Amino acid sequence: MKQIPLTCSGHTRPVVHLDFSGLTECGYFLISACKDGKPMLRMGDTGDWVGTFEGHKGAVWGVALNESATLAASGAADFTGKIWNAVTGEEVHSLQHNHIVKTVAFSHDSQYLVTGSNEKLVRVFDLNSEGKALESYAGHAGAVKRALFCRNEKCVISCADDKSMRLWDRGTGQEVSRVEFSSHPNGLELSKDGSILTVTYGNCTAFYDMETLTQLKEITIPTRVSSASLHPDKHIFVCGGEDFKMYKYDYITGNEIESFKGHFGPVHSVSFSPDGELYASGSEDGTLRLWQTTVGKTYGLWKCTEPTDLNNSTSNNSAANNTTANSAVSGVVAPVTPNNAAVSCPPVSSATAPVTPTPSANREVTAN
Repeated sequence: MKQIPLTCSGHTRPVVHLDFSGLTECGYFLISACKDGKPMLRMGDTGDWVGTFEGHKGAVWGVALNESATLAASGAADFTGKIWNAVTGEEVHSLQHNHIVKTVAFSHDSQYLVTGSNEKLVRVFDLNSEGKALESYAGHAGAVKRALFCRNEKCVISCADDKSMRLWDRGTGQEVSRVEFSSHPNGLELSKDGSILTVTYGNCTAFYDMETLTQLKEITIPTRVSSASLHPDKHIFVCGGEDFKMYKYDYITGNEIESFKGHFGPVHSVSFSPDGELYASGSEDGTLRLWQTTVGKTYGLWKCTEPTDLNNSTSNNSAANNTTANSAVSGVVAPVTPNNAAVSCPPVSSATAPVTPTPSANREVTAN
């Protein structure tokens, strides 16, 4: 079956980073960072727009959602990292830096935020004490691209334009380990269980044991790769980069499973949903796209239509007209056009979104 992604429009400039929340009683959510300076929050399984966080005065480079999707964070070119109430859209903290903030990430308990900036510093802020910086780690010789909590919050891992990845011990404040690369690392992701670190640099995707920082495997991709994401079950991974394509690989064998185009510009960020049913990508073309992990499976707005279903729906003149024309083909999975109904349960709803949705912010269905 053909992969039919859902395209989420609304941003006006390149989308440079994405992050999913954990699974909540209302599903899961997706936040996007864009150079237009306006991070957007969406339903993770459908891409439906929930709200836009307004307040930055420069390009937003990094975003994060906490596990419960009650807090959002963003780092921007206005030298600030901001904490937002993801329910109301209100700004909670504005964390001042002395240069562009490139990355933000929450601790698992949402008490701390780690940031990395063009100051070449990694900082940890206490969100229970009016957002004060408790820790600062110096040592990188280039702008910090990504930083994450790891090893049960006892450490911070970061990568930077100095072609290195460094592990910092929060107890001693010291660098305890370092990995050097042949080119600038771009992406850094910790697996759902915290055991495997995924790093992208040059045209390589590499995987490291988080406890020892020994390399488990390195796989060469046919393009310069910007971001990669390992499935929660750790049997496949996806990645994207400069050639506009999305790639899916078998993690065990390292063999390419498939590749396909959808974006009209380089892919900057990819991430699996917390349930592993889909993955999202953000691109230079200003859009996000949602892709099925298992093509043909009924999930979210994708509905697998069988010939018998089509006959029944035609005779009954039902509301199945909302599906795309591709559903007329036997066995094709077709996204259903949404009604953009308000989300009826917390933590978010269209009633509490910080701004009123505009037509351009709605998710579109494409079949590239």
